[in-house]
Amino acid sequence: MKIKLFATLFAVMLLAGFGADAQVKIGYTNIDFILGNIPDSKDIQTKLATEKAQYDKLLQEKIADFQKSYEDYQKNASTMTPVIRQDKEKSLQTAQEGIQEFQQNSENALQRKQQELLAPVMDKIQKAIDEVAAANGYTYVLNSDAGYGTTPVVLVAPDGDNITNLVFAQLGVKAPAEEAGN
Repeated sequence: MKIKLFATLFAVMLLAGFGADAQVKIGYTNIDFILGNIPDSKDIQTKLATEKAQYDKLLQEKIADFQKSYEDYQKNASTMTPVIRQDKEKSLQTAQEGIQEFQQNSENALQRKQQELLAPVMDKIQKAIDEVAAANGYTYVLNSDAGYGTTPVVLVAPDGDNITNLVFAQLGVKAPAEEAGN
């Protein structure tokens, strides 16, 4: 976050150092807002939800099997020989570790899948931003949102330099009516 802020401030100071003959035009947009309001994003969410549901179902099955084995162990532990009890305990511990490993692996797999699905969409958004910037003479385009829970990169800017609606148009998507100015 601090690096982004310093980079932005450095860029602004650098731009201020240009001579009067240099024409610099700075625009801004909100990439997260665009991403959240294009059809590709909804498709990605659907695919991820489907994959997550599959992982969750398998995880619940593993947990149910573990619980059944654990209840059986508790019910019969007093009648087991020490060797059998030790074997069952080891088996339960291995099953529990397997559940934790599966849970971690499925979360990692979902993150990789999300990145894999988002990459072409983010490239498409970047291409649209590049085309809008070139067509409208913008030297720089900043992202007005630095991420959830952070201070925006653009704190004050004229509405006329918000290129979000132009990016939606370049993507062939109708801008959301109420929040199109984001």
